[in-house]
Amino acid sequence: MGIRPDPTFHASPKLAMDAPAEEYAYTVLLSPDFSQPDALAVIDVKPGSPTYSQVVHTVPVPYKGDEFHHFGWNACSSSLSPLTGHAFLERRYLIIPGMRSSRIYIVDTHPHPTQAKIYKIIEPEEIFRKTGYSRPHTVHCGPEGIYVSTLGGAGKDGTDGPPGIFIMDCETFEVLGRWEIDRGMQEKHYDFWWNLPRDYMVSSEWALPPQFENGIVPEDLLSNQYGHRIHFWDLRGRRNVQTLDLGANHQMALEVRPAHDPSREYGFIGVVVDTTNLEGSIWTWWREGGEFHIEKTATIPPEPAATEQLPPLLQGFGAVPPLVTDIDLSIDDKFLYVACWGTGEMRQYDVTEPRKPKLTGSVHIGGIVRRTPHPNGKTFAGGPQMVEISRDGKRVYWTNSLYSTWDNQFYPDGVPGAQVMARAEPGGGLALADDYWVSFPDGYRAHQIRLEGGDCSTDSFCYPSVGV
Repeated sequence: MGIRPDPTFHASPKLAMDAPAEEYAYTVLLSPDFSQPDALAVIDVKPGSPTYSQVVHTVPVPYKGDEFHHFGWNACSSSLSPLTGHAFLERRYLIIPGMRSSRIYIVDTHPHPTQAKIYKIIEPEEIFRKTGYSRPHTVHCGPEGIYVSTLGGAGKDGTDGPPGIFIMDCETFEVLGRWEIDRGMQEKHYDFWWNLPRDYMVSSEWALPPQFENGIVPEDLLSNQYGHRIHFWDLRGRRNVQTLDLGANHQMALEVRPAHDPSREYGFIGVVVDTTNLEGSIWTWWREGGEFHIEKTATIPPEPAATEQLPPLLQGFGAVPPLVTDIDLSIDDKFLYVACWGTGEMRQYDVTEPRKPKLTGSVHIGGIVRRTPHPNGKTFAGGPQMVEISRDGKRVYWTNSLYSTWDNQFYPDGVPGAQVMARAEPGGGLALADDYWVSFPDGYRAHQIRLEGGDCSTDSFCYPSVGV
């Protein structure tokens, strides 16, 4: 037979690192005032190309008001799992949810990224009818299908029942149904990921729709009503096996980043803010003796600021919290990147000792008070937000928008879409690339990035690396 797995599927993290570099990046764009449809931008990231760091293709959608946020591939290296029934899928389709509309777009990137087009639209009614969930958020490709987390349950405001995860068929894109059999204590949702051979999933918490759709609710934040727990699941059993509470003051436990090498049973989670002191924090979890454990392993302090420098939301605090809104782990599990959206800083930690992160690099750009310009002199509004790392670990890309209504509260002067890239040194160190700056069409903000052939927050690996 001539059939072979997709060449962008790699059995181990080390093999993914050795693969050819990305030539295109995909970034979702949102219209914060809903005056135009959201879109997918395709960016040339091949050095030396005449269109390097430029948008070379755009896929607008037919509706307004979707609010694109997170998205992912239909298939990835998890398809090489011995449990899969889909060994010959292609990493071809991007699954793009509208977080406000609960509509999902399937975009076909073949035969070439510059010819990407809408392949299918899944209307919200199908999701409501088959799952009872709303506000789709994180997308991960698993061995047997596409997993989509949600931020809302049923009903107009998404609070009729808890949110959860549903599964889509990775070939027909039909919504199949809820994933959970027993959710235990889980009532809020945000991110999720897994260790496939170790057969566990981990999920986190942000907020219910009334707590985020119209902006942050200060009263709820100060009374610690946002998410602060992390949940562990039996992946094949689809049941919650353990819940750990970080403490109610550790508000908004967001991105979860398990080690990429499946032989390593640990991972990281970022917490947006500690309501007692405005710190951001990084936590490390691990499994020992059949039980999961977690501890705070790094903190990032707020920066003092004059009242007149602060947006109304923060003027009573006299400081800018770092606001850890995204983290990402390099494929070799060596460096953790931490986006501090409030202070305008991207941090690089050496996490070869997972419970002892060491700060090895930092760059400032944007920020509520600092407003640090790019090395090319251009203004970077907002701060470092969604971060994506190349498979070889040499390039770190990020955008600047968090969520439309939250952008307006923390950055009332506006957050025009921008995307930058920093180069990472093998032994640690980070420097912004002065020749990489992506401008997007007027009226758009930029959120998550995906890289051609996979990236560090996309792929799940089934086999351990050799020689690392």
